[in-house]
Amino acid sequence: MVKKIIKGYLPGFITGIIVCGTVSVLAMTYFPSSQTTYDNSESGLKSTDVQGAIDELYNTCVPQTAGEQIIENGKLEKDQYECRYFFKGTNPNNYITFNNETAGWRIISVECDGTIKIMRNESIGDMAWDSNNSNNWDRPADLNTYLNNKYLNSITVNKDKIISHTWSIGETNDTYNNDMLQQVQKENSIKSQSVSIGMITVSEYIRANSNTNQCGSTQLNYDNASICRMTNWICNINTSVNGLWTISVTSNYNIGILGSTEMAGAVNWYNAVNQLSVSPALYLSSDIEITGGDGSQNDQYTIAN
Repeated sequence: MVKKIIKGYLPGFITGIIVCGTVSVLAMTYFPSSQTTYDNSESGLKSTDVQGAIDELYNTCVPQTAGEQIIENGKLEKDQYECRYFFKGTNPNNYITFNNETAGWRIISVECDGTIKIMRNESIGDMAWDSNNSNNWDRPADLNTYLNNKYLNSITVNKDKIISHTWSIGETNDTYNNDMLQQVQKENSIKSQSVSIGMITVSEYIRANSNTNQCGSTQLNYDNASICRMTNWICNINTSVNGLWTISVTSNYNIGILGSTEMAGAVNWYNAVNQLSVSPALYLSSDIEITGGDGSQNDQYTIAN
């Protein structure tokens, strides 16, 4: 209930009643006195005024998207560069079962359109980004062709939950970059809409790190690689010693995350013909139904069929 404590005159008239489940709220058009206060503690509401309480209760009546549900239940952080929410840290509760692979995928982010971006928790093998040494994803690159044909066709469960989405494939800056806003903007400067499956971007990798002070840019991540790999869950993706491909490129090279070296976890530039691990990423529809637990590895999110 919303408890109203009136210390002053509050004229108004009834305009309707909002009913949601067993909760009802009397809606009024009112002219609040400056001496009117509200105690919403018994209702559990955060609002400190009548209209706010009404709005808050109304919003609970609107069915949540899966993305909203995960934002509410999970410990995501709102991104400071664009309208997205990211899981960060060493091992956040972002496990999800997809394609009957129990806890075999991880949620990267929830987008403002309600879609959910996920990536496989293990590599599907070492491959060249492109055998012709191209850094053009839409050429199409060999990995683009493989992921959106042979690999996509291998998905037998939840395939209908995958949606085509825009992918940021713009050229990024070199390793020595401390301007993350510019990094994100450059990635977003070119969009691909022709595929269902891709890979993470460099900025998504950096933004998965909870240690933003020491690891919040490619420059910082490179300088503090031994520290940064301890606070970024993507570093724990099961990959080969060579490293992990991203979808990002520079004007001349393709970008991967270094594997088992003293600089493991640092962003590095490769020729596309190199063999690096591939962990597919994809977007799930905003209208899926999420069931299951808290997103931990033993109580992972599950997609209702």
